[in-house]
Amino acid sequence: MKQTLQLKLGQHLTMTPQLQQAIRLLQLSTLELQTEIQEALESNPMLEITDEDTADRSSDTAGNETSGSNDNEQSRSESNADDTNNDGTEKLDVSETAVDKQQQEIPNDLPTDSDWEDTYDSYAESFSTVSRNNDGENSSYEQADNSSESLQDHLLWQLNLSPCSETDQAIATTIIDAIGDDGYLNLSLEDIHQSFSESDEIDLDEVEAVLHRVQDFDPPGIAARDLCECMSIQLRYYDEDTPWLAEAKVLLGQHFDALAKREFALIMRRMKLPEVDLQAVIQLIQSLNPRPGAHITESQPEYIIPDVFVKKVKGQWRVDLNPEITPKIGINSLYAKMAHRNTSKDAAFLKNNLQEARWFIKSLQSRNETLLKVATTIVDRQRGFFDYGAEAMKPMVMHDIAEIVEMHESTISRVTTKKYMHTPGGIFELKYFFSSHVTTASGGECSATAIRAILKKLIAAEKPNKPLSDNKLAMLLGDQGINVARRTVAKYREAMSIVPSNERKRLV
Repeated sequence: MKQTLQLKLGQHLTMTPQLQQAIRLLQLSTLELQTEIQEALESNPMLEITDEDTADRSSDTAGNETSGSNDNEQSRSESNADDTNNDGTEKLDVSETAVDKQQQEIPNDLPTDSDWEDTYDSYAESFSTVSRNNDGENSSYEQADNSSESLQDHLLWQLNLSPCSETDQAIATTIIDAIGDDGYLNLSLEDIHQSFSESDEIDLDEVEAVLHRVQDFDPPGIAARDLCECMSIQLRYYDEDTPWLAEAKVLLGQHFDALAKREFALIMRRMKLPEVDLQAVIQLIQSLNPRPGAHITESQPEYIIPDVFVKKVKGQWRVDLNPEITPKIGINSLYAKMAHRNTSKDAAFLKNNLQEARWFIKSLQSRNETLLKVATTIVDRQRGFFDYGAEAMKPMVMHDIAEIVEMHESTISRVTTKKYMHTPGGIFELKYFFSSHVTTASGGECSATAIRAILKKLIAAEKPNKPLSDNKLAMLLGDQGINVARRTVAKYREAMSIVPSNERKRLV
């Protein structure tokens, strides 16, 4: 082959490290951002918390370390620190939208370093409070209980307290392992029996006997094979003189299928009960727990910290960033001066960290500015929602916001993912305000979110003994000028976790 040289001219898009960092921070949730800031403070000595408490403690520490012969030098440092035009500290407020574009000026004198323990203590304090009320009092979210145990651990603890043979304990352990998080037995007795070898000489009746022993464990209703057995087990713990207890046992034992199908007339005829008595029996059954294992779980709760607050001030909706989600961080003046004055081999390390710190602060500023701009635009577009509720929600897609703020749709998608807005009506994810539309009879558009709100209101007002079918709901929406098919109504209803009309039927 003949070797030749070719010259080509082309264009391609390259993302700078700064841009990559800004994009990554933009899509982080509040909790993920706090972790990112914590890691940045720990890895980059140029970054520090710049709140007032830390500044005071740093001044005290500096005064103690420079006593004696350095008193005059310390006085000059404090004098320069009081002069806002000549200070050597970049204090940038990343919790608000103001951008401090002042360039850093490096003074000649070198103040004593601050205590890093004070910096980290201040940072921990800034994150310990995640909400603040109007009176200025701090309130913290309830901390998750890290000592919570799983359902299996809870059952095995009771098994170890129960006297039984080694064979029964092995069977009980197998049964407990087959119990799901909801408390039901996920395997049949035949499958559990077959899991043992023939040499164990275990009969199916013995497996069933051990199952009944496990079903006596806490919580009541555990290890049931179906809903009927679960509720029947729970009824065994009621006092015999409990009103309608006998009728409830008969209803579950003999007429459960009719109860599941809401065939109340058939049940009243077979049990020879008037409607008011049957209603009392059903009320007792409804007080039982259909998922006995749900309240015992090892998973930790996830708390939502709002990124922005929306409130009405003098008749206008105002959007503010949550000041507690990010601390006020800045450049450490001592190390910044060392980076410029140091000529040793460590100068490159200091300068690189200084540049990274500046990029990080600028990325945080960009994130907060973009978040505030997008949230404000959403509030302006969805003013009807904030004034009148979900039924007044307007159709809106990300392209609409992208045009107004002059950003790409991908940026809008990142800034609205896992970001939450605290409003007088509750806390909503920013993506909640985006929805498709349905054409109305008048030629206008109606948001899918508004349709779901209307459906929820119609279902809440229906007669309990005669619930509205999906077809009837579609007709009622048509009367309001909203033309939707029955299958669309069913889709919206299922999205709201509302059961069909035959399952919503109940006695008055």
